[in-house]
Amino acid sequence: MRKFIALALLALPMATSADYLDIWDYKLKDGCELSTHVQIVKDFNQWASEYGYRAEIAFSAFNSDMGLLRLLGRSKNATDNAQVWDAWVTETADPDSVAGKLGARFDACQIVLSRTAFDVL
Repeated sequence: MRKFIALALLALPMATSADYLDIWDYKLKDGCELSTHVQIVKDFNQWASEYGYRAEIAFSAFNSDMGLLRLLGRSKNATDNAQVWDAWVTETADPDSVAGKLGARFDACQIVLSRTAFDVL
């Protein structure tokens, strides 16, 4: 029983610090400046903060394709990520909404190549 309690106590900090990473690989479209894209991500973060989601842009230091960028989205867990994704899908259906306008700005600036997600301990 003591071993079980010790194991549970050791695992507890890992469980409480878990995050969910939402990773988008993309390239900028011709004519889209990096500074423009950075501003779009800042504006997106303002919208997403209500849902506990934050995105950061990662630049390749070493990669076979140095034009590749990554958007690293982070939320507390998969449930929170699902809530922001649901809000995004729902709101971008209205092109006049904040999310709809952000979606149009993203679409005009980037080409998404792939999307992956990870639970992080």
